[in-house]
Amino acid sequence: MKTLFAHRGMSSLAPENTLAAFALCRQHGIQWIECDVDILADGTVVVSHDDTLDRCTDQSGNLAELTKADLGDIDAGSWFHDDFIGEPLPTFEQLITLVNQHELNINVEIKSCSAGWAMTDKLIANVITALVQLDTGRELIVSSFNHLALAEFKRRRPQTSVACLFEAASLGDDWESVMQACGADYIHPEDQSLTQAMVARFKSSGYKINVYTVNDLARANQLFNWGVDGVFTDIAHRFPSKYKLRGK
Repeated sequence: MKTLFAHRGMSSLAPENTLAAFALCRQHGIQWIECDVDILADGTVVVSHDDTLDRCTDQSGNLAELTKADLGDIDAGSWFHDDFIGEPLPTFEQLITLVNQHELNINVEIKSCSAGWAMTDKLIANVITALVQLDTGRELIVSSFNHLALAEFKRRRPQTSVACLFEAASLGDDWESVMQACGADYIHPEDQSLTQAMVARFKSSGYKINVYTVNDLARANQLFNWGVDGVFTDIAHRFPSKYKLRGK
């Protein structure tokens, strides 16, 4: 069974990285979601791809300058459509509650945290604390482009499967050394420039492969035929039923 990851939730149907976007997954037969987590000044872990509010909310400013008390004033949905006016910027704990309720599996991407290593360290610690609330039946992958942070996460929570994210430009000959240093089970390469030979090398080294971000059905089919295990996509609802949960 190939895996579809709803990239930032059902992000072509609802505003990305919101509870509304994640809540749509189950009804479309999608069991795996991908989300991004970052940290506020008071240590609150929030679900956000960007470290600023500018692109996906009605406000401007840096996450590192906010606290949990500020979240009530932020609208993370009206930019997308009037149907989502008032949609909140979610905390990671709120997302875990939803994941448990909807029986979803989750790929958590730890952002590089532009506020510095001290805040990155706190992000790792607080993500681990929040994950205690995740039901035992839920599957989990933690990924990051920040391989130092990923290795530290794995050191502190060795039971969790981790994935090294690579942009095409940074996927060099040292990729396997990086994977080994992180104790990674998965490699998550960018779709751009990915070849069948590269997929074969990853597989021959024993790694599972999930590719981001694949919004073309023919390309996804090609990747699956090459042996890729999963793809991250913004259009999970458009994939054929064979990739989705039975009965959905």
